[in-house]
Amino acid sequence: MKTKEWYRLSLLAACLLWLSLSLTGCGNASYFETKESGAEAEVSGETDSGDETGGTKGAEQGTGTFGQDPKKQDTDVCYVHVTGAVAHPGVYQLPAGSRVYQAIEMAGGLTEQASEREINLAEGITDGQKLYIYTREESEALVSSGGGGLVGDIGAENGGTDARVNINTADKEELMTLAGIGESKAEAIIAYREENGGFSSPEDIKNISGIKDGVYSKIKDSICVN
Repeated sequence: MKTKEWYRLSLLAACLLWLSLSLTGCGNASYFETKESGAEAEVSGETDSGDETGGTKGAEQGTGTFGQDPKKQDTDVCYVHVTGAVAHPGVYQLPAGSRVYQAIEMAGGLTEQASEREINLAEGITDGQKLYIYTREESEALVSSGGGGLVGDIGAENGGTDARVNINTADKEELMTLAGIGESKAEAIIAYREENGGFSSPEDIKNISGIKDGVYSKIKDSICVN
């Protein structure tokens, strides 16, 4: 009897031990599953956050690319009116700092009748400038009358007829033949002399907005007030 009782107790103890080990194993498995799930969730959260941050940075960078200040863009270009003996007279947009030869190329180049004597191809252009390209016939007539100078200028040689532009009487078209004087500046010159009774000296033209020392130095020998 004692042997049977001992056998039953041993069997019961073995069952309890097995059950205990089984429960412990399940607990550990549950713990590791929970920990792994938490780690995956954390990684997922970091990924989403990174994507969101990257998207935000991309949007900010996009704003920087397409949201440039229009004023800055305007300073990167200039508009010049090319007319006279060129293939396609008109107003052209060029990068700031361009030269006369580039403006002429934009207008299709010189015609066969164009005179190259007055052209300074290396001269820089200014915003609002009008370039008038003389024909050979016009060039000869200009020289005969005592005039001369570069494209857009009407100069006067000593002993010749004064062919300078009178800024107190010239109309808009005549004023626009001056280097650096476009339509808006020509209209401003006319408005100034109507309001102030004319210019007392050629240098007074610097009172016009947009006409400073740089432009004045180009036209001072081509203008008069008499």
